Amino acid sequence: MMSREYPDRPWVGVGVVVWSGDAVLLVRRAHAPRQGHWSIPGGMQELGETAQQAGVREVREETGIEIRIDGLIDVIDLILPDETGRVRTHYTLIDYYGACLRDSTPLSPGDDADAAEWVKLDALEKYELWPQTLQVIYASHGMRESRSGPCNK
Repeated sequence: MMSREYPDRPWVGVGVVVWSGDAVLLVRRAHAPRQGHWSIPGGMQELGETAQQAGVREVREETGIEIRIDGLIDVIDLILPDETGRVRTHYTLIDYYGACLRDSTPLSPGDDADAAEWVKLDALEKYELWPQTLQVIYASHGMRESRSGPCNK
């Protein structure tokens, strides 16, 4: 398996901003990178799956809920060189927005998340999110369809 430090190619990560009414789904990372930090659900794309399939799978694994992907928010390249200029890490992050498929599905953190919560937009600041994560959440708020998923909050 290729190392995430000094890789031969970029790692592709997929995140999903999941909406239910006026609340967005956040998870707290259980492992590095960004262990203990809150973010949108997501993770690495696996060989043989589309980016959207990776997003749906990652949300299911991290929260226990089923979602649909409604659209693309942005693609962000995170390239971090070392002190000599050599690429230490390179992630291409694909961010989608979507909504829950079923009502009354309780959040069940698992896999790479140790907590999951529905959070209203005006409460996001207390979660100390990565600035790019906040940007994709706010961008998706304006893009999403007026109908959002039925998941409980």
